[in-house]
Amino acid sequence: MGEGQAPSVRTYESLRRAVLHGEFRPGQALKPHDLAAERGVSLAVVRESLLRLAGEGLAERLPNRGFVVPQADDERWQMIAQARTVVEPAMLRMSIANGDLEWETRVRAAHHRLARTPPYEHDDDPHFSDAWAAAHHEFHRALLDACGNDVLLDTFERLWTASELARRWSAAGNRDRDAVAEHLRLEQLALGRQSEEGAEALAAHVSDTAAVLSPPHVENRNAAH
Repeated sequence: MGEGQAPSVRTYESLRRAVLHGEFRPGQALKPHDLAAERGVSLAVVRESLLRLAGEGLAERLPNRGFVVPQADDERWQMIAQARTVVEPAMLRMSIANGDLEWETRVRAAHHRLARTPPYEHDDDPHFSDAWAAAHHEFHRALLDACGNDVLLDTFERLWTASELARRWSAAGNRDRDAVAEHLRLEQLALGRQSEEGAEALAAHVSDTAAVLSPPHVENRNAAH
């Protein structure tokens, strides 16, 4: 955490990492007084951070109950995946239709970064590294960035965050899946202006990710994962 950052930025980034890394259980209350004491900041700073997390879908604000970590639920995750398979292929078609040379350059650069970033820091790590997760998001965002619709891009970001939370929390995964080949194919189809094939490949890519997700055994889960 950067020492030169404002307390609000440090607190937000700390809480965001903690939620994504499973340091809070699904459904656990995020108590402002406790979080402020732990991080040595004011209640106002914590509340501002929690509101930002809620805006991203990494916390839920419940009437008269404050903030909680989103619940882990297989049905919910599959609904998120279904929404992504509807929204993102349509956005990719729009990007392919609208994208210019600058868009092509961003897609190629984002794919290069993703392909060169190791998915795991250590071979026995249960989850993808933060660096790979950031590169993965950057590539998928670049594919859709030329759609020309800010509302759809905001929708993508919320669905992506929810999907990322599911991926980080999932008790299952598939290390044998050739994600490298899938991402390369998406890049090639997008830059080759193959709209329908690209949309189909993206829908399959999202569906295959959701297919291996399963909720964690919350009652047996350690506080730090």
